[in-house]
Amino acid sequence: MNSTSFTRSTDDRYLEDYVPGSMHEFGPATIDEAEIISFGKRFVPLSYHVDPEAAKHSIYGGIIASGWHTAAVMMRLYTDHYLSKVANLGSPGCDELRWTKPVFPGDQLSIRVEVMEARRSDSKPDRGIVTSLVKVLNQKNEVVMTVKMVNLVRVRGS
Repeated sequence: MNSTSFTRSTDDRYLEDYVPGSMHEFGPATIDEAEIISFGKRFVPLSYHVDPEAAKHSIYGGIIASGWHTAAVMMRLYTDHYLSKVANLGSPGCDELRWTKPVFPGDQLSIRVEVMEARRSDSKPDRGIVTSLVKVLNQKNEVVMTVKMVNLVRVRGS
């Protein structure tokens, strides 16, 4: 895997800077047990997300982060480091979200983002669509989540 860096910061990143085939890595973010429990209690109150004792008897052998918690951590890294702060126009959605391995307290998550496609819009030439494959990796370099993200991004000078 060849990782590249953007030549421009998120404060000066436009459609033209998302080069198909390029890969970018960001992170890590450490997953803390208290955050797992707090997120679980608020959004996904299943025993293996909120009750360490009950989680010991689950198929996971201990408490794990909700997949939505993992997605939220991914989104924070993606927003802070990958998305343009000046040209991002939002997202019509994502595709093929998969949680492939559980995330445990103490795991350190990073993201590896491949620009799959970056094309200018035919109907709105001041912007384009960037499709990216995001892999969330733990500290063992195991993929714990994947998702294809779609973002609308302004063209430089528009």
